[in-house]
Amino acid sequence: MEYVSHNEFNRCVERYDGNKSVRRLTCWDQFLVMAFAQLTNRESLRDIAICLNAQRGKLYHSGLSHVVKKSTLAEANENRDWRIYADLARSLIDVARELYADSDIGLDLDASVYALDSTTIDLCLSLFPWAKFRKTKAAIKLHTLIEIHGSIPSFIDITSGKSHDLNALDILPIEPGAFIIMDRGYIDFARLFTLHLSLGFFVIRAKDNLKFRRRYSHPIDKSSGVRSDQTIILTGQRAKNGYSIPLRRVTYYSVDQDKHYVFLTNNFSIAPLTVADLYRKRWLVELFFKWIKQHLRIKQFFGTSINSVKTQIWISISVYLLVAILKKRLGLNHSIYEILQILSLTLFDKTPILSLFQRQDDQIQLPGPRNQLDLFDI
Repeated sequence: MEYVSHNEFNRCVERYDGNKSVRRLTCWDQFLVMAFAQLTNRESLRDIAICLNAQRGKLYHSGLSHVVKKSTLAEANENRDWRIYADLARSLIDVARELYADSDIGLDLDASVYALDSTTIDLCLSLFPWAKFRKTKAAIKLHTLIEIHGSIPSFIDITSGKSHDLNALDILPIEPGAFIIMDRGYIDFARLFTLHLSLGFFVIRAKDNLKFRRRYSHPIDKSSGVRSDQTIILTGQRAKNGYSIPLRRVTYYSVDQDKHYVFLTNNFSIAPLTVADLYRKRWLVELFFKWIKQHLRIKQFFGTSINSVKTQIWISISVYLLVAILKKRLGLNHSIYEILQILSLTLFDKTPILSLFQRQDDQIQLPGPRNQLDLFDI
């Protein structure tokens, strides 16, 4: 928790009057308790309270000012503005992105690269009626923009399951000169043209029914897997109204999957093989979703209101970012999963964190011979 700036946290709290009329469980206490639940994978509010109260003598030294009660924590999750923890997570994103800026992504490309996608978290409709998804089902969506350097989320938006993925493009922060990689579910040429006007680049997989007219065919090296590199004009009525300028169309054949891929991009300067390599990096956002669903508490929630759900998700993202920051600043070679597993067992130990991850190469010293006679002399 020393990697959390208390000044920044206090600014987030003051921005939304988080501690107004609070007597016992402050916003900082709430954050510590919910972070404890994430790090140790607690099952419920009762589980959290029981486990923390079992460590009653160590709570003060861990930063908690009071014994935690289930009802008090439930009330805090329901009423404390979730934007406090969203703003905190965004400040941690800025720190993590700077630390991982020099990470090698395996591409000869002097530009930032992001992958955009969403994941759906299923909920019970009777408990979460505000998140209606289908007739008998509720869900929320996490629209996420991952920076390929270090798999750090740079943008997250939480919506109901009914919200279309395309809506994320309307609020997406565009970094001039950066590449955004998307699957074909994000094809909306009017929105892509807006992205182009914002000086951003995109690489997106084309749909099979794309209507276009070829203008030029550029030379390619078929041994690389590239089958075509074309400059095209869209001819579909709606498509050409949305995107009236030329696009680049690259066809790539994957030997491993025995499949042809067709990509569209507004960048005409990079090599055609780089276009395919960029799209291959999109799987990192899928891995990110898989990882947080497996190792963080974001599929089962401690409350049923929208405020409680968003609070839990943003704090879980903050925990992920804190572990990523810890890994970089301490120069650890362990994976984030390994760090989480070790921390889950040592949260209340007084052992310095760095010593938990140092390899012990010393051989175990076996005890010397005992001063005892053998029953049988061989």
